[in-house]
Amino acid sequence: MRTANPRSIVIWSLVALIGAAGWTVLALARDEEVSAAWMVAAAVGSYAVAYRFYSKFIAYKVLKVDERRATPAERLDNGIDFHPTDRRVLLGHHFAAIAGAGPLVGPVLAAQMGYLPGTIWIIAGVIFAGAVQDMVVLFFSTRRDGKSLGQMAREEIGPFGGAAALLATFAIMIILLGVLALVVVNALAESPWGTFSIAMTVPIALLMGFYLRVLRPGRVSEVSLIGVALLLLALVGGRWVAESSLADTFTLAPSTLVIWLVAYGFIASILPVWMLLAPRDYLSTFMKIGTIVLLAVGVVVTLPTLKMDPVTDFASRGDGPVFAGSLFPFVFITIACGALSGFHALISSGTTPKMIQKETQVRMVGYGSMLMESAVAVMALVAASIIDPGLYFAMNAPAGVVGDTVQEASKAVAGFGYTISPADLAQAARQVEESSLLSRTGGAPTLAVGVSEIFSKVTGGSLRAFWYHFAIMFEALFILTALDAGTRVGRFMLQDMLGNLYKPFRNMSWKPGLLLTSAAVTGLWGYFLWVGVHEPLGGINQLFPIFGIANQLLAAVALALCTTLLVKSGRLKWAWITAVPLAWDATVTLTASWQKVFSDDPRVGFFQQRADYRDAIDDGKILPPAKTMDDMHTVVTNSTVDGVLSAVLALLVVVVIVDAARVCVRHVRAPEASRLTEAPYVESRLTAPAGLFATHEEKEEERRERDREGVTP
Repeated sequence: MRTANPRSIVIWSLVALIGAAGWTVLALARDEEVSAAWMVAAAVGSYAVAYRFYSKFIAYKVLKVDERRATPAERLDNGIDFHPTDRRVLLGHHFAAIAGAGPLVGPVLAAQMGYLPGTIWIIAGVIFAGAVQDMVVLFFSTRRDGKSLGQMAREEIGPFGGAAALLATFAIMIILLGVLALVVVNALAESPWGTFSIAMTVPIALLMGFYLRVLRPGRVSEVSLIGVALLLLALVGGRWVAESSLADTFTLAPSTLVIWLVAYGFIASILPVWMLLAPRDYLSTFMKIGTIVLLAVGVVVTLPTLKMDPVTDFASRGDGPVFAGSLFPFVFITIACGALSGFHALISSGTTPKMIQKETQVRMVGYGSMLMESAVAVMALVAASIIDPGLYFAMNAPAGVVGDTVQEASKAVAGFGYTISPADLAQAARQVEESSLLSRTGGAPTLAVGVSEIFSKVTGGSLRAFWYHFAIMFEALFILTALDAGTRVGRFMLQDMLGNLYKPFRNMSWKPGLLLTSAAVTGLWGYFLWVGVHEPLGGINQLFPIFGIANQLLAAVALALCTTLLVKSGRLKWAWITAVPLAWDATVTLTASWQKVFSDDPRVGFFQQRADYRDAIDDGKILPPAKTMDDMHTVVTNSTVDGVLSAVLALLVVVVIVDAARVCVRHVRAPEASRLTEAPYVESRLTAPAGLFATHEEKEEERRERDREGVTP
């Protein structure tokens, strides 16, 4: 057995102490100023220890990853969907694909409950649930030729529970894609800077793809430098465009953006993965990670104080102005992607398993990427917690609550138990060159204000407006990368479903099926997006309230499948690593679903809201957010649809969990009756490092491989 050297023991002891110190200060500090740097310390220390020890234990002890086993990318390489991709590029793709709106927006909204509950869930949740789910799903999908989550459930759990899983996952996927697209449209509408900069990432990515595939294969460092340089040029050029005569050209209306997004989603879904999707996601990762790292450094340098309470009164009362509901279960639903996300399981069983070079890389790509996303969520929570709480609530409460003027907003905030003067509200808007910051709901503007406050302390207050608008554009880029990969994954899911009826669809690269399913997926989320843009209470806006619950229900499906596969593959004693997160997620999400359906609080329960609005219609009254009687009828319809969908999705997930439990019990009683659909073992001929940096032994193996093939480095 290999023993740890003294240097390693000292280093990891210091890392653990840093994390422990951060947690101690956050947990014990009361009625005194607390630096946001302690939140960063708790996160970084916890992530490092978890990756070094827990993820390694799962990968090598539980899953028993095998570097000698060929992956689908190697065995089925066709240059379209299956393609062995350099681990660094794949890490960038996977992170960019999973890191959508959730880690940026959810923690900002959850700050209503205070900074402590969100911090605990984001960090503990990702270590024991979110990152575990992503890695385990990626491993099992890789062992099954990259099959989708729903198809694996159908084959491993059975036709009944599998059919429920297929239906639930695809329906939830369309909802998630529509919501992501709506956030992008809202961020880019009337923003020439953001539109130009993000548009330029497409030709840059195409150049990078051809560079790696045709011009200089394998030269990842070279193409990275070129891509980053061009990306920085696009960012600088975006501001120049916004201030030039070209601004009108790149100032697009929401409806125009919808058309461009649908067209982009379709094209990105059908092009070879090496040409656009992987290099574009890899490119955007530089900006994402770079911004988050700089933000963390800015926190450590400027040491901003956490102004939000550790735990607010809204956590127990459940009457918060940002979102209704008590801390349990709704803070866990609201944060979503930063700690545990079902959407990630779709990526881990979608594009990534078809591109991964070696099984040993599932640890870095699956677990590591999720830790990176959780770090984004922590920084979003920091940004929301360092601004004045009065400004936070004035920005995130709806217009019907805070009013249209700074005077009304100041009075409303006082009613929440916080204070901010009308002059301070007006000054905050002027500092970021906005006419008003009132009711800028959704979380993104609040994050931008927090980012601008941190960066402006380092670079000077005169640049506050620059950093605010940079952050808005940064968020749009963040979300768009999840949209293109998600569309491709939706295509895979639909192909798997149709493949059960017509076998040619099972060939992921069959051209007729590829085109048909891509058009169907983009058409579905594009329709909801188009209606949502033109009708403030319709289309995807109708489904927005169930976004968080749907996402967490999907995580329950993924964890149920993982637990079933661990049991059926002879890993019963380790099944707790996914069964415990499954029990927690199911408890939280089904509780939230129950309250959303049956609560008598109209701000929580969909059917109670429907009844109240129906009564108001009968009395001839108009209630906010409706402005006309037609809007009142729309709210009634929306509440009905959301209530029914919440109940149906929860029921489908219960069916999956119960059927999965049945399969597990049957296997324990009669293991010989179980059947695994794992792909046959084929020995790998590829040589590739397991981690971001190659070890000495891996470098020697790569050198010997090049010598055998006669390749000059």
